[in-house]
Amino acid sequence: MTGPGPSALLEAILPEGVRVAAASGDAGSGPLLPPEPDDVRHATADRVAEYTTGRHLARRALAEMGVAPVALPTAPMRAPVWPPGVVGSITHCAGYRAAAVARREHLAALGIDAEPDLPLPGATLGVIASDAERAALAGLPPGPAWDRLLFSVKEALFKAWHPLMGVWLDFGDADVRLHPDGCARVRLAEPLVADGRTLGELTARWHAAGGLLATAVAVGAAQRGHAACVSDSRTCLRSTLPSSDLGSSSTATKLRGTL
Repeated sequence: MTGPGPSALLEAILPEGVRVAAASGDAGSGPLLPPEPDDVRHATADRVAEYTTGRHLARRALAEMGVAPVALPTAPMRAPVWPPGVVGSITHCAGYRAAAVARREHLAALGIDAEPDLPLPGATLGVIASDAERAALAGLPPGPAWDRLLFSVKEALFKAWHPLMGVWLDFGDADVRLHPDGCARVRLAEPLVADGRTLGELTARWHAAGGLLATAVAVGAAQRGHAACVSDSRTCLRSTLPSSDLGSSSTATKLRGTL
């Protein structure tokens, strides 16, 4: 009997209506569509492979929503350019690639991230976490690599933040509190503006399985309302308001991956 497929890692933490496509490697990902090759013209072979797989998976997820194959070039701050009326996010780490997409009428923004369930290397935690966040991590029970999970939540948050705000979000601009029930509370130094709403706090979700960590931040569209909804059997609240090794660089820019 086979277990759940790669998509299950993210499907466990994403709202209904989000389409996910995932893979454990880069084989058989198909060709890039112009002008996508320009994004990786000078990249390493590994980077070209993960980029190509990410775009292939994104088109697969879009097809589930009835969207015809379309190029997804990279915007100036490295996010994919999605078709009109669509929000989405792509992630990749060692042994895992995934894309998630949704209709703009359902979600104002979407961010996903996947990481190996391993502690952060070197002094990375000191770069991405405040003293208060590190103290909160120390109080958590044994479980996943909490420091890597904190990093992952901030990565997913950035991917949801940037399409709405158009500016960089530093690691220190979000205070994250992880909870063992699969949720994380995110407080923003600068409120997120989505569909005319000002949101100072969001809820992220996380899941650990098969040596991997997955995180998601879904910002609901205005017509969905402001109330949180009860998620699956994890019983935590899922808010509708709302790679490889990391270096120990002192700048957030060098820590963030590329899509």
